[in-house]
Amino acid sequence: MAGASQVLQLTDPLPLDGGGELHGAEIAFETYGTLAGDGSNAILLCHALTGDQYVASTHPVTGKPGWWERMVGPGKPIDTDRYFVVCANVVGSCMGSTGPASEALDGKPYAMRFPVITIRDMVRGLVALLDGLGIEKLHAVVGGSMGGMQALSLAANWPDRAERVLVIASTSRHSAQNIAFHELGRQAVMADPNWHQGDYYAQESQPDSGLAVARMAAHITYLSEEALTGKFGRNLQDRDTKSFGFDADFQVESYLRYQGSGFTRRFDANSYLYITRAMDYFDLAEEHGGKLANAFAGTEARFCLVSFDSDWLYPTAESRHVVHALNAAGAAVSFVELSAPHGHDSFLLDVPALDRVVKGFIE
Repeated sequence: MAGASQVLQLTDPLPLDGGGELHGAEIAFETYGTLAGDGSNAILLCHALTGDQYVASTHPVTGKPGWWERMVGPGKPIDTDRYFVVCANVVGSCMGSTGPASEALDGKPYAMRFPVITIRDMVRGLVALLDGLGIEKLHAVVGGSMGGMQALSLAANWPDRAERVLVIASTSRHSAQNIAFHELGRQAVMADPNWHQGDYYAQESQPDSGLAVARMAAHITYLSEEALTGKFGRNLQDRDTKSFGFDADFQVESYLRYQGSGFTRRFDANSYLYITRAMDYFDLAEEHGGKLANAFAGTEARFCLVSFDSDWLYPTAESRHVVHALNAAGAAVSFVELSAPHGHDSFLLDVPALDRVVKGFIE
């Protein structure tokens, strides 16, 4: 499905949780469908860590389908014949929105001069985009993984902007284990000799090796043991016997190396540092006096949370924690744990039960 890539330059500085402001920020986005005259049919889709605005159109770098093309389109669970779908690249990323690779006022890339951002800062950018599009209130905000954090943040900090909030495979705060995995990835990037303290944009070589290792480590957390075992087992890659060396003897090793090398062709290493940091800082209760229910006090939105029984990155207990807080706040909330073998990435894969939940809640 064809999208409509656009860039909105924010006229006002974007205030940041870490202090200061981001001036001249740009938000890259795509839209699908037609906005109703009264603006009542808009759905905001929030992407995950390495996602972007290409939710249902061909990715210009990889040539692959959009990250949620199976869910978004005419007649699909998020039906673009009925709804006006907006998906934007978050601030700090590298697919058109302002991030570390963007030019600062001196004409050079920000690199590590880019301010540290938070999930709420990302959502400030999204709200500014909605204002620019003339969308006062969303029919729904939908997000999986980091996108779910953005959906929760929008509901908590801009409670009048969405009628429905759908959060899939996500959490209200990052666990110590998740912070640990992200730190492993960041250290891999910063240990790469081509990182150059973040000032690598004018260099011939980029910190691809470090970024690939970061992606490999993260990718393991996106899959379940069952999925890895079922797909690869201990099968050897293109050989009948072990090499007794350190080549990729096993299929799973070859798969991870492929994932790592492919990632470096479409993503900026510094953006990976900044976005993972934003996720680690995310703690919705901390933003609201230390009690998560406070984040949703007085909300009139309807919520739906979805978890997967094989997700060990954001396990079901994380979603239940949010549901209990919504119950305490008196919010209208439904919750379902779906059974799927794919792990955290289940929300991106073919899980018909998820299609039914999304369609039912959106409508």
